[in-house]
Amino acid sequence: MPVAALVGLAIGIAALIVVVAATRGGNSQPAETVVPEVPEPQLELLRIVFPEGFTIEEMAERVTAVNGIAKEHRGITPSLSASAYRQVAQNTSLIPEGFLATYENPPTLEGFLFPATYQFTEETTTRELIEQQIAQFERTWAQLDLSFAERQALTAYDVLIIASMIEEEVREPRERELAAAVIYNRLNAGMTLGIDSTVRYGLGIPATESLRRSQLQSDNPYNTRKLLGLPPTPISNPGLESMRAAAQPADKPFLFYARRKDCQTHFFTESEAKFLAFLDGPNSFRQGPNRCA
Repeated sequence: MPVAALVGLAIGIAALIVVVAATRGGNSQPAETVVPEVPEPQLELLRIVFPEGFTIEEMAERVTAVNGIAKEHRGITPSLSASAYRQVAQNTSLIPEGFLATYENPPTLEGFLFPATYQFTEETTTRELIEQQIAQFERTWAQLDLSFAERQALTAYDVLIIASMIEEEVREPRERELAAAVIYNRLNAGMTLGIDSTVRYGLGIPATESLRRSQLQSDNPYNTRKLLGLPPTPISNPGLESMRAAAQPADKPFLFYARRKDCQTHFFTESEAKFLAFLDGPNSFRQGPNRCA
């Protein structure tokens, strides 16, 4: 056998001895074993949509509806639950900084649960979903210029309350700033706000039902027909445009507005006489097909 072949054979035998020795506890270090990483199966992403103007209760009901869809159409049982949503929404420790003045004590997260589309998996907890909403609220709120409201001696929480009323009252986007002007002007004039959506919220009356005279005369703290000032809390969870309108209302002298018979747009005026005349006229919501119930 050629010398080169003998040398190669000797080297090969030596290498084999090292490997055998290593596997038998010899002094040589064994080669590192590389186990191929097997990726964990990805959990399916689901979506939940919270429209602008939803209340805590409506969001909890949406959780129930989405859970039902996930079970029926995807075979997935989410960890979210409506009861847990209602419970976590009472946790005021989650309220963002800057909304807890010494004379204010928001009792729930109403107003802070930003309406948007959120992704979650079957393992997402209800608290994690609400924390996503609050984080989005904080990012959105940071876009606002509150200087005008501050000059009117209004707090950030006051602005949020106004935004929630605008969200409930206005359907036409261009009217948001006008409705905000009415609220600011009536506050400055020492007038009651006269906003029926606050009465509905306080008494739990849906928009599909007409308000009775006794309800409009109740002592409920959300009755802005009777009580001066803002209601004690937001009455919905507003979107960005309503927040902007609440922070920067239109520079208009309007003190009154009433819904037109299209049930979408409003008539605005600074005159009570013109307001009353509109209500009795042909373009008032009173002449609409469903009386805008």
